[in-house]
Amino acid sequence: MNTQYRKRLPDTALDYFDAREAVEAIQPGAYATLPYTSRVLAENLVRRCDPAALTDSLKQLIERKRDLDFPWYPARVVCHDILGQTALVDLAGLRDAIAEQGGDPAKVNPVVPTQLIVDHSLAVEWGGFDPDAFEKNRAIEDRRNEDRFHFIDWTKTAFKNVDVIPAGNGIMHQINLEKMSPVIQARDGVAYPDTCVGTDSHTPHVDALGVIAVGVGGLEAETVMLGRASMMRLPDIVGVELTGSRQPGITATDIVLALTEFLRKQRVVGAYLEFFGEGASSLTIGDRATISNMTPEYGATAAMFYIDEQTVDYLKLTGREPEQVALVEHYARTTGLWADSLRAVQYERVLSFDLSSVTRSMAGPSNPHALVATSDLAEKGIAGKWDEVPGQMPDGAVIIAAITSCTNTSNPRNVVAAGLLAKKANELGLVRKPWVKSSFAPGSKVARLYLEESGLLPELEKLGFGIVAYACTTCNGMSGALDPAIQQEIIDRDLYATAVLSGNRNFDGRIHPYAKQAFLASPPLVVAYAIAGTIRFDIEKDVLGADRNGNPVTLKDLWPSDDEIDAIVAASVKPEQFNQIYIPMFDLGKVEEAKSPLYDWRPQSTYIRRPPYWEGALAGERSLKGMQPLAVLGDNITTDHLSPSNAIMANSAAGEYLAKMGLPEEDFNSYATHRGDHLTAQRATFANPKLINEMAVVDGKVKQGSLARLEPEGQVVRMWEAIETYMERKQPLIIIAGADYGQGSSRDWAAKGVRLAGVEAIAAEGFERIHRTNLIGMGVLPLEFQPGTNRLTLRIDGTETFDVMGERTPRATLTLVITRRDGEKLDVPVTCRLDTAEEVSIYEAGGVLQRFAKDFLESEAVA
Repeated sequence: MNTQYRKRLPDTALDYFDAREAVEAIQPGAYATLPYTSRVLAENLVRRCDPAALTDSLKQLIERKRDLDFPWYPARVVCHDILGQTALVDLAGLRDAIAEQGGDPAKVNPVVPTQLIVDHSLAVEWGGFDPDAFEKNRAIEDRRNEDRFHFIDWTKTAFKNVDVIPAGNGIMHQINLEKMSPVIQARDGVAYPDTCVGTDSHTPHVDALGVIAVGVGGLEAETVMLGRASMMRLPDIVGVELTGSRQPGITATDIVLALTEFLRKQRVVGAYLEFFGEGASSLTIGDRATISNMTPEYGATAAMFYIDEQTVDYLKLTGREPEQVALVEHYARTTGLWADSLRAVQYERVLSFDLSSVTRSMAGPSNPHALVATSDLAEKGIAGKWDEVPGQMPDGAVIIAAITSCTNTSNPRNVVAAGLLAKKANELGLVRKPWVKSSFAPGSKVARLYLEESGLLPELEKLGFGIVAYACTTCNGMSGALDPAIQQEIIDRDLYATAVLSGNRNFDGRIHPYAKQAFLASPPLVVAYAIAGTIRFDIEKDVLGADRNGNPVTLKDLWPSDDEIDAIVAASVKPEQFNQIYIPMFDLGKVEEAKSPLYDWRPQSTYIRRPPYWEGALAGERSLKGMQPLAVLGDNITTDHLSPSNAIMANSAAGEYLAKMGLPEEDFNSYATHRGDHLTAQRATFANPKLINEMAVVDGKVKQGSLARLEPEGQVVRMWEAIETYMERKQPLIIIAGADYGQGSSRDWAAKGVRLAGVEAIAAEGFERIHRTNLIGMGVLPLEFQPGTNRLTLRIDGTETFDVMGERTPRATLTLVITRRDGEKLDVPVTCRLDTAEEVSIYEAGGVLQRFAKDFLESEAVA
């Protein structure tokens, strides 16, 4: 520890590590120009880095160089139950492996405080028009997930440093924002910035508070949990100046959807963004959190805001202790993390975005960066003429309208706006269309309290937006079953059915199997579309219905004013509400210690099964020669394509397996909930019905679906059939892909599934950050085509075999040897996307878990 930089924080009993002094000792005047992110990283280095390596690491930050790795030690790990449970299943399996090799399994524990929140398991089987929807949905959740919840309950008694917030309490990111993050930590007499990694790509939600929080895959989270540094190089830090002021009637949702389109075009993939300027200063923490939450949708790693008066006001509003609020302000002002101290910051790249340019908007179809102004719906071909036929759903029917996701429900303005729109609609006699499955799933129980306080909850309930859960629900693809009659009509008439939700993702096939496409919208727009009943409706111009006197009603007649919204938020959202919810939630009491450090695996479970990652090829044995393509894919392949999370259909490979295991179809649950059982989860690999595998050619055309072409037979079969066949043959596989491979959720099963299938390498034009690290964590080699080279220029059709030649060192140029069916060979230079020495070490060991097991046993032997 670099004790020479340890100082006493004035007027407190706490010490801090003076990163400013350490930086100034290397280059006088440098600290004033450092971005906020670099200042936080510098403090982490001064406090945790090996003193011998400190100067070189700090120089990386000061000189903006990216040629050396340096360690980052996040203060904590936050998990949702899907990836968090999967990570803990891995650790339980690791304990077994350690025990079998003579080690002490009880010593395998998270070193870093780990918080697991059960929020991804509830499906909206009962919509918001049922007054008992919450209780009914929770009962189904508990029944379906008994195996999983049994294991999760065991983890909090068996592992040290693991706290669990059980189901029914809210969404991890909103709880993190409203309660868990202290902004400034105070442990062992030392104050320092809160930092965290989370097993969800939307972990940057809390970046709104000035907390570096990034989404990682479960495998990278395991690395941090087990006390290893997260090795990194200086990220590309981009300044985003927000100018102007939002127009009246514009929500934070409109702003973030416009920003998402803008930032995707600016190619900020992997960057840390820092929002500043007068526009940023005017945004509340709720507004900022909406922007930070959508970080993965514009491809960045983090979306930071400075600590300022808005931060302090929010901490007071959410019931933080006065001493903690004072510490945050005092520490930030002392160490140069307060907004006023960042006026001389120099960014290598600055983007400018005018808030006054934002209009009412949605995103869709298919992508969150596909912005469409509501005034342009007809021009874009989304709205158009449609006939309302009594007793029939229209084409473009909105079958799901969901106010969901921490993206929007952590912003009281957005929720109140929806309530006010519902109130006006009720006053005028408008109703939800009968085919619309509507729901309201806030990410925090506090939302119920302030909606009850304001009298708006009954208004939402009357329109069918009663509270169905405090969980992710539809945003995570857990939209539940449709009314059987509605589902059958969609099938019989081949209707273009859609979903409208206030979530953060609308990838094809994600929201519901029968919603062909989905649109993202603000909560009040979701309510409006439930009334309209179809996406073909021009929401700005068409008549929503008639009032009680027969007068036409349009959206502008319902839309609340900013003054109305702000008055209710000011009067109804109170600190005591947050204390009422969170004080008992986090009073975890004394936890009884488990009888054994080893989990008693249930052999018939389809949810929790001992993982196989220390066996055979997964233990580090591999072959990078004679690889056969499993899939040849285009651009923008998402983790939903690679390992979907939504409902399991009876005719899918996973559905057939669950039926053989004796599960009734109504309890198949979602792919996501079964990820603790590799036998179920691996059957989800490439199971998305919207997948386009360019190898799956039938009658001269590429056929959409979960399909592969078995080689050398040349037969197009279901993807799982191809995987099973190749597994039996012990055939090494490769995937060829386009740009931005692995977009979307941080699910580690998008990497685990392909590894279990026998995929040794993936050659793509580019990788999304989290998925690339997950691949390495599973021992899959990511290879990047060099500019100007891709599957099309190389004329790859899937009949080839592939070898990888060369020494695997960080970002080395390797040779991909392509052997065509006629014997022709082609040597293609590719970049090895093992970016750091640590990543090389993990890959060569076979993955994160294998690396840790070897290191643990070696340390035990030395001890």
